[in-house]
Amino acid sequence: MDWSHPEWPAFFEETYGSESLVIDRQNGFRLFQIVPLEFLNNFVLLGASVAFLSTSLGALPVVLRIRFSARLHDITMGICAGVMLGATLFSLILPAMDRFEGEGNLQKASLAVGGLLLGGGFLHVANRFIPHEHFFRGAEGSNSEAIRRLWLFIFAVGIHNLPEGMALGVGTGTGDESISLPLMTGIGFQNVPEGMIVALALVAEGFSARTAILVTMATGLVESLGVVLGASAVSFSAAMLPWGLSASGGAMLYIISSEMIPETQKNGFEHQATAGLMVGFCLMMILDNAFQA
Repeated sequence: MDWSHPEWPAFFEETYGSESLVIDRQNGFRLFQIVPLEFLNNFVLLGASVAFLSTSLGALPVVLRIRFSARLHDITMGICAGVMLGATLFSLILPAMDRFEGEGNLQKASLAVGGLLLGGGFLHVANRFIPHEHFFRGAEGSNSEAIRRLWLFIFAVGIHNLPEGMALGVGTGTGDESISLPLMTGIGFQNVPEGMIVALALVAEGFSARTAILVTMATGLVESLGVVLGASAVSFSAAMLPWGLSASGGAMLYIISSEMIPETQKNGFEHQATAGLMVGFCLMMILDNAFQA
């Protein structure tokens, strides 16, 4: 399309089907993509609901007083790590590379690496300087002793779940169901055992079942907030989308490596957990291709 027509203003809005784009006439660049508000609200609502409900469902064993073996715990966490690894690759990193403006695959890959490092680096800084409590590894961060253990758990929720929610929000912000639906399914799938771990860990630390359930539900709310923040950020500018996808991928890789995989290696069932990770990754690969069809 010829964007250099002299009668057109320097910046103008052009509509293609359901998309509205703001165009720089002189350079022919697509500056902003205006996402239809009704579609954005419905999609974000669905993603936020999945994040909250799936995490809250994890508190069910506390309500029913169900206990799980260490073997089952490690296998389940391995599957979840594999699902998240697959979702990170197929629904965040590869779509980011496809959407970067570059002369070739090497330049696109380099830009994606930059986004990955930004996302992972941000979580590294947050883990180092914000006092928080890993679910089973104890306190970490500056001045941790001065903060009550419950609040350390809540800090951990923010560090862990907010980036997950933002990754889901960035995925829904693409407006592409082949990206959004697999990511939503994968994160929702792993949120259930993740919520269960939060609830059972709090009970094991001596907190009441009511407190454990409320904090678990709060983790879902934090993730839902991340969905809204992530989708809102990328909906304003098309140029932000690949950076948001790749940075979210870096954050997810950091969480998988620093939190999820170590949890599968603690109870002597490393081989079973590794098999679970491979199964989860394969399931996510199949799921992603099913939504592509």
